[in-house]
Amino acid sequence: MSAAADPMDVGIRDEVIRLGQFLKLASLVEHGGEAKERVAEGQVRVNGEVETRRGRQLRDGDVVELGGQAARVVHGEVTDNLPW
Repeated sequence: MSAAADPMDVGIRDEVIRLGQFLKLASLVEHGGEAKERVAEGQVRVNGEVETRRGRQLRDGDVVELGGQAARVVHGEVTDNLPW
């Protein structure tokens, strides 16, 4: 699977965020149940690798891909709006 082009930066307040929380924050899923399913089914990639742990800790610079969309974890506030 090829990487999604130009990930959108999504700011987080803390040093780390769990994958399930980030999927919701980045609007890649609508709710936690969907995040759980998509991760368990192997549909989510972190830094190009399939990730099946919803509790995976993400840090600044990590890139999450799902359904042709990509979002990059950025520590701090990001002013740009998400395109989706």
